Amino acid sequence: MSLLELDGVAKSFPGAEVLRGIDLRLELARSAALVGPSGSGKSTILHLIAGFLRPDRGEIRVAGVDVVKAGEDELAELRNARMGFVFQEHHLLPQLSALDNALLPTLVGAAQPEARDRAEHLLARVGLKERLRHRPGTLSGGERQRVALVRALVRKPALLLADEPTGALDGKSAAALAELLAELNAEEGVALLVVTHSLPLARRMQQRFELVDGSLKELVPA
Repeated sequence: MSLLELDGVAKSFPGAEVLRGIDLRLELARSAALVGPSGSGKSTILHLIAGFLRPDRGEIRVAGVDVVKAGEDELAELRNARMGFVFQEHHLLPQLSALDNALLPTLVGAAQPEARDRAEHLLARVGLKERLRHRPGTLSGGERQRVALVRALVRKPALLLADEPTGALDGKSAAALAELLAELNAEEGVALLVVTHSLPLARRMQQRFELVDGSLKELVPA
């Protein structure tokens, strides 16, 4: 059984059929990119996987959990224990340090005594060892996004969902973050599904899927 499974997933919004029977598989520790035109429904797929939206039909399973049938409490536990999220905007709390922002997910659920050590290790791994006590306002855009990445990984998720993670960064910072995502995907053994318009980022993923007119097709590597 794959870590992530979508079977025949369809979703419509008023006046628009966005997804028309999407099938997708992603194994643990593998990486995949979703590419396609703006407004094609790429982010909708991530929201469906996380249970923020419900499909009109189809099945979605994450780590064996039926996301479509799960209740809100079960979904909340699944998101907190098994998923990590990185968005185009970092959504860091401005009053907290980089380290405290990275530790936010550990404040929910069972206590994790080793969490602080892990957060410090990951922040050092992404080049922020000397910036642990800095607040977001004193960090560059690339540094803030790296803190957001550490925050997403701090609880050791099985699946990392990234929605345009390099979209708000300059070229150099975007390339650095793309490299980090690929490296941490391998080092952490986390499955990575990234929505992106960036072809350089997409090419770093082991699988690539294109979403056009509501249908998903896997792209053969060049």
